Amino acid sequence: MIVGTAGHIDHGKTSLLQALTGQAGDRRREERERGMTIDLGYLYAALEPGAGLTGFIDVPGHERFTHNMLAGAQGIDLVLLVVAADDGVMPQTREHLAIVELLGIARALVAITKCDRVEPARVSIVRGQIQALLASGPYANAPQIALSSVTGEGVEALRQALLDAQREVRQRSTSGGFRLAIDRAFSVAGAGIVVTGTALSGRVAVGDTLVLSPQGKPVRVRGLHAQNQAADTAMAGQRVALNLSAERLALDQIHRGHWLLAEWLFAPTQRLDIDLRLLASEAKAFEHFQPVHVHLGTQDVTGRVALLESASLVPGGRMFAQVLLNAPVHAVKDAPVILRDQSAQRTLGGGRVLDPFAPSRHRRSPERLAQLQALDIGDNLEEVLPALLAHSDTGLDPRQLERQFNRPRATWRLPDDVRLIETRQGPLLFSSARWEALKAPLLEHLARFHQLEPDQMGPDRDRLRRFAASVLERPTFICLLDELLAGGAIVTSGPWLHLPAHQVRLSDDDEALWQRLQPLFEQAGFDPPWVRHLGHDEATVRLLLRKMARLGLLHQVVRDLFYTDAMIRRLAAMLLQMAELGPVIQVAAFRDAVGLGRKRSIQILEYFDRIGLTRRMGDKRQIRPDSALAREPELRQPEPRQPED
Repeated sequence: MIVGTAGHIDHGKTSLLQALTGQAGDRRREERERGMTIDLGYLYAALEPGAGLTGFIDVPGHERFTHNMLAGAQGIDLVLLVVAADDGVMPQTREHLAIVELLGIARALVAITKCDRVEPARVSIVRGQIQALLASGPYANAPQIALSSVTGEGVEALRQALLDAQREVRQRSTSGGFRLAIDRAFSVAGAGIVVTGTALSGRVAVGDTLVLSPQGKPVRVRGLHAQNQAADTAMAGQRVALNLSAERLALDQIHRGHWLLAEWLFAPTQRLDIDLRLLASEAKAFEHFQPVHVHLGTQDVTGRVALLESASLVPGGRMFAQVLLNAPVHAVKDAPVILRDQSAQRTLGGGRVLDPFAPSRHRRSPERLAQLQALDIGDNLEEVLPALLAHSDTGLDPRQLERQFNRPRATWRLPDDVRLIETRQGPLLFSSARWEALKAPLLEHLARFHQLEPDQMGPDRDRLRRFAASVLERPTFICLLDELLAGGAIVTSGPWLHLPAHQVRLSDDDEALWQRLQPLFEQAGFDPPWVRHLGHDEATVRLLLRKMARLGLLHQVVRDLFYTDAMIRRLAAMLLQMAELGPVIQVAAFRDAVGLGRKRSIQILEYFDRIGLTRRMGDKRQIRPDSALAREPELRQPEPRQPED
């Protein structure tokens, strides 16, 4: 069990732990000289002979060091709220109590100290103050023990109460990846760098490799202590000291607020969706995008809070919110978060992390709020996943879910109606019904494209994605499209996508213009006219010829120069015949065969290079044997001989 103190300055927290353990908590010279705890103190003692060691974390009570108190309160099993009988309930008593309630610490004991300085009637008054303070919270029935650290009166009663609580503390689950919030880092002569903290989940063993976050630096565990004793392994719920080694690892690279994590858990984030509760003691409402200090684990970072359901939150109220941080943090679902004001003078409230990988867009949409509602109610992945998928059109990344819930995918029990879609960027989870529902709108958009552009075979993949305004990322959209192609709902003609029944047709005006132009192309043979020589408006003719090229009736060799499909096939047949005479085709030989100039001959050859019939080798060409055009049998027929005069 790990016990953490809480309470106002000079209420005897350190003296009480010394009376319980026989060890001094304030070990720094300045703390002893000033008689005031300014940083965290760590003690270990057996509460009775034969019992395991109990870890004690002594926290400072001064308001200036509340950030240190917050770092020490992470991961404790029981809070020992200390109230001095002469002072009674004080401001830091209230703030520390609010903090431990927000952290969700399950158990509490109250120690009324300095009873040797007051009359019994005063102790009764303080009991009443404490009872009133705790009445509305989770510690309403917490035992109150009056004692004196000087005379020893009541110390044994407190010890027995701690023993009773220790028997009730359940071993924390060791499933999931190892997570340790670092609260100290120091160097030990002969050993090297040592870090300490409370293990919040998982197990660690000597020889394991962990990741130092947020740097992402791999480190190896050379040795460890659990609950202040040398050990080979440590687990969640223990105070742990780890001796680390890594290439170029220096002490100044490690600070309070950093994390040690299982390698697969490493995923720094700067957006958290949380369930925010504002303390009822606040004097005014919390405003949207208000700057705050955010305490998570042992980290203290600044940021802003975007309220997701309203422009403000009244004191005592709750609301979903997104925390936008100025530095990367590590978090998992249900990790406690404490918010303090911009000047770090006052605790405002806090809550639980619902999603450590919060989206930057559509964060207030009904679908997203429904997902947060499910995350707020549900505890485990299997319970929450159906609702998350039911409100997601873009799918869920299983790698993020592993880190969000600290659950390796191998331990999941997925419902039967969940689809795992393998995209080029990694796997995604979809509800089967939701995935199928994405197909009908896509087909409708393609049909509408055909209505708007009847003279086009169809869009390519990226144009269809833009036309459909798909919310899917491109790799996911391609997977959806591939399923429609495999099922025959969509077919392809080259790069163009279209419905099976779609056929390209020209408008009446285009058809009439082509009837006038077609004889000019057929009569021209290997030397068709340029667009500017066709005797009509250049822009109109150019647009028509490009449409014809998309239909496969013309081929655009260079800008404004088009050949009919029949003529391109004749030229291809000539190249194949020349290749039969020798493996290499010379430009000059092709020029002489077609009876054109060198420039035009090169333009035609470069077009055949582009469509894959030929491969250029300096000034020569070779036929590509893998070309579909080269394998067409009719092109292998010899050119018909022209009749002699």
